[in-house]
Amino acid sequence: MSSQRLFIAIDLPDAIAEGLITLDPHYRGLIFAAPEQVHLTLAFFAKVEPALVDLLKEKLAVISFRAFFLPVTGLGVFSRNGVPQILWIGVGQAHPHLFQLHKRVNEAALACNLPIEERAWTPHFTIARARGLSKELMRSFLKKHREFDAGMFRIDAFHLYQSQLSTAGAIHHRLLTIKALS
Repeated sequence: MSSQRLFIAIDLPDAIAEGLITLDPHYRGLIFAAPEQVHLTLAFFAKVEPALVDLLKEKLAVISFRAFFLPVTGLGVFSRNGVPQILWIGVGQAHPHLFQLHKRVNEAALACNLPIEERAWTPHFTIARARGLSKELMRSFLKKHREFDAGMFRIDAFHLYQSQLSTAGAIHHRLLTIKALS
């Protein structure tokens, strides 16, 4: 069996994800993600050998955390060579419970000898991809929606997903759910 693409994520509730439509999903050059695909990635692994998947599940399953609330606010963009690529919505100011959960997920990955991201983590939900959108149009979009606030939701679980690439886009299969302490 070949290696697997895996990621660990917090799902955005449907009600909030569907509310992102008010951002004008028909804006030329932005391809909005389907609401069920929107998530906050805690960790991503491009290649995981099958033998490590069960070990990773074991390490993740013992992570304990208490539920917490997270704001979904603040639009931003990731660019490559000055060209807008990804439109995202953030989680407000640094949130200690979220960063603690991220740290524990990274520790679980390291215990499985999986590589973790070296650069600083910017927690966000990817909501659209830019295709042929100029810097000026992206700037105007961000200005128009500067005050956008999608609300707040309770984080009471995170998930391990397998991601399969297809011509229609990535297909995600949930492998494990880790729930917060009651």
